[in-house]
Amino acid sequence: MKFSLFVHLERISPEESQQKLYDEFIELCEMADKGGMHAIWTGEHHGMNFTIAPNPFINLVDLARRTKNVRLGTGTVVAPFWHPIKLAGEAAMTDIITGGRLDIGIARGAYSFEYERMGDDLEPWKCGQMLREMVPAVKALWKGDYEHNGEFWSFPKTTSAPQPLQEEHPPIWVAARDPNSHDFAVSNGCNVQVTPLWLGDEEVESLMERFKTACADNPSIPRPKIMICNHTYVASSEEDAWRGAEEINRFFNYFGAWFKNERPIHQGLIEELSEEDIAKNPMYSPQSIRENKVIGQPAEVIARLKKYEALGYDDYSFWIDTGMSFERKKASLERFINEVMPAFQDSELSESA
Repeated sequence: MKFSLFVHLERISPEESQQKLYDEFIELCEMADKGGMHAIWTGEHHGMNFTIAPNPFINLVDLARRTKNVRLGTGTVVAPFWHPIKLAGEAAMTDIITGGRLDIGIARGAYSFEYERMGDDLEPWKCGQMLREMVPAVKALWKGDYEHNGEFWSFPKTTSAPQPLQEEHPPIWVAARDPNSHDFAVSNGCNVQVTPLWLGDEEVESLMERFKTACADNPSIPRPKIMICNHTYVASSEEDAWRGAEEINRFFNYFGAWFKNERPIHQGLIEELSEEDIAKNPMYSPQSIRENKVIGQPAEVIARLKKYEALGYDDYSFWIDTGMSFERKKASLERFINEVMPAFQDSELSESA
């Protein structure tokens, strides 16, 4: 199983410098590269200080000049916010600039806050259909001389300018949850990204079963890869692990508030949650987060990830967005690189052999 870093700029207070947040983002990414991680993923969001990420291609191009080995992935671009020709061209140019290190994760999006601002009448079902039209269109544009007459986009014969550096095209990863999304990804020869969000190992297992079913239902398609992205905190002690659970619980409360799209927002910041707001949320608690997320001292984290590897996951992405201070994120990532990843070196060597 390979390991990657999933990271955004998190801003929860107007006192936080956005330049400082970007500098910290770069430092975490440089740690991942030097520490032997396989990839770095960063996504797309708009108007939200919770995850500052207006165009992941810009970040990845910058990272290409600051790193040497890691793959550089969009985790994810949001299909309904793009035109196929624009996405094909920007992705291909990024692939050239990064020296063929680009992976493209693509999703339908999730936040109604963004849907309301980025298009007309966007809602989850429609955005899912746009994703299904987008992926084959972008692939065809990379091949060239492609005319498209679809439900959402139409254009005359066009070739992506430029075309990707990587042979055929950069790997495409589709964010999937429901069985239909898994089937779409596999049937179109795409890799799959999944996240259990705040849920635990039952969801991790269920997501893998959906993937395996999709593979079985498409026997003529070579098995793609599947990556799990999960909140992770490698603790220095049991007390530290519980502190991490409390911080990630707070993160999910803010995630839920953004998702519900009911709370006032000023200057891109959501109205602060009170301790009472956090304590009464029935979906999350520090105890459930401690049980459900990959939180613990190195031995506990290793044991949990070995289970994920045994289930068949090819990649594990360390989701470091947690609302923690930079110092705590950095310490956790250092422990993951130095004390967790070495336990998987034998399996990586056998895979490469």
